[in-house]
Amino acid sequence: MSKTESMGNTETTDADHTADADHATGDEAAGAALSTAPQEESGTGSVGGPALGIVGWIRWFWRQLTSMRVALILLFLLSVGAVPGSLIPQSDADEMKVADFKAAHETLTPLYEKLQLFDVYSSVWFSAIYILLFVSLIGCIVPRTWQFVGQLRGLPPGAPKRLTRLPAYTTWRTEADPEQVREAALTVLKGRRFRARAADDAVAAEKGYLREAGNLLFHIALIVMLVAFAWGQLFKSEGGKLIVEGDGFSNTLTQYDDFRSGSQFGIDELEPFSFTLDSFTGTYETSGPQLGTPRTFEAAVTYVQSDGKDRKAIVRVNEPLKVGDSKVYLIAHGYAPVVTVRDRGGKVVFKGAVPLLPIDNNITSTGAIKVMDGYRNKEGEKKQLGFKAFFVPTFAGAGEGTMFSQFPALVDPVMALTGYHGSLGVDAGLPQNVYQLDTTKMEQFKVEGGTGVAQRLVPGQTMTLPDGAGSITFEKEIKEWASFQISQQPGNGLALAGALAAIAGLTGSLFIQRRRIWVRAVRGEDGVTVVEMAGLGRSESAKLPEELADLAVALTATAPPAPEPAEAEAEASEGVEK
Repeated sequence: MSKTESMGNTETTDADHTADADHATGDEAAGAALSTAPQEESGTGSVGGPALGIVGWIRWFWRQLTSMRVALILLFLLSVGAVPGSLIPQSDADEMKVADFKAAHETLTPLYEKLQLFDVYSSVWFSAIYILLFVSLIGCIVPRTWQFVGQLRGLPPGAPKRLTRLPAYTTWRTEADPEQVREAALTVLKGRRFRARAADDAVAAEKGYLREAGNLLFHIALIVMLVAFAWGQLFKSEGGKLIVEGDGFSNTLTQYDDFRSGSQFGIDELEPFSFTLDSFTGTYETSGPQLGTPRTFEAAVTYVQSDGKDRKAIVRVNEPLKVGDSKVYLIAHGYAPVVTVRDRGGKVVFKGAVPLLPIDNNITSTGAIKVMDGYRNKEGEKKQLGFKAFFVPTFAGAGEGTMFSQFPALVDPVMALTGYHGSLGVDAGLPQNVYQLDTTKMEQFKVEGGTGVAQRLVPGQTMTLPDGAGSITFEKEIKEWASFQISQQPGNGLALAGALAAIAGLTGSLFIQRRRIWVRAVRGEDGVTVVEMAGLGRSESAKLPEELADLAVALTATAPPAPEPAEAEAEASEGVEK
């Protein structure tokens, strides 16, 4: 068997092999599109031809919008547009950070507000890009889908007249009948999962339809992800709650420390449940280079759903509690020292655990203790008390006024307190940070010991306020608190499905090759059958000639190569001599 193969160094298209007008019948069949990508229409008229008109311009705009080129540009613009949303504080995420940013950047703030950079994902320009991308993908996918369905229902095109022009080609002569060769070729190709049919003097076969199916699946998955993102933004809810051991939470709006939701989310859609923080457990590495690294970080809770039954659960980092459509995430932890404040007569005016916020990895914490009601000064006037608290779970420091924590666990807890009396400013009706103390209308106590204004206490110690103003006791009990994020994200499952489908579709479109194979068998002038095999792929691939060679070897089992004429004459002459 003699075999020749010709391969180009550039991508081969169907038009390159089928444009000859002399062989229109066979070549036009081979030139059928291997892809369902829409072809741009070429104009026919001279330069400076007639105006398109309104309908013409609309059609032109629609063609541009639904082209894959524009879809990719819009996808790139959407990615670039999301960058400011990651770098600039967003109003729907943290209004306090937005306020701080505006105060620190007075020059940029007016420009950012005009460009809606504090509300990127709900801005007009981001929504416009999002909608245009959505329309572009749908307008591109729908016609391609119908074209692909048409190709699936159609038959492989007939063989071109000149198979030698295709990138992979081989030929040999055989003594088998042409009909027998074509029947064997049909069997071999169908056995290799090709769609094959007999067409005139040849067999036409095609394979690799999943390439275009993967391409369509990828783009459909993008639409699914866009829908999931929009759905999640419109109907999401997310809030935070700090809970001290022994306290609870009910999933109602008034219970949240902060709450954010999508524009279409209704308060009545909050999942009905509640839970109590039974205990928090945190353990840390005690030696080595990872000293202080958390090893155990979990919250034991008891939760109740609408059925009223108590259920126990452990919430860990990245292992949320799932209640219906809601998820409860553990996001932070700290300490809440228990303090008792008494007035000059020894009456308790405040007692409770005061959550303090960590400022470093060793849980050095700060906060405020506020006594808003029940306290009177020596003149009998109602006054308010406030204390700035600085707490370390494991004391370290040298010298007056220096203290810090050297380990996050409760090994040697110490708390420094600075007292004030006057007005806390809570009666003005303005929102106030519960962890900070507004001292603009307060006067500082002078105390004995410590720095004269602040005093360090260990559990069980009491700081006496001057002039018999009362006292504050740092109780031996120190509770722990945990901060939870309660969220409802209805589009997460759909987004995950879209992402997995996109990966599957992209894999198919990259690794599956669409190709066609033709086998022609005709009787030559000398009565010997001439077999030609040729292959055509959508793009150049080294695997196509290999596959063609493998098919040719399989076909030679039925149509073995016949001796060449010179060899036949030599054999005949040898027989005569004998």
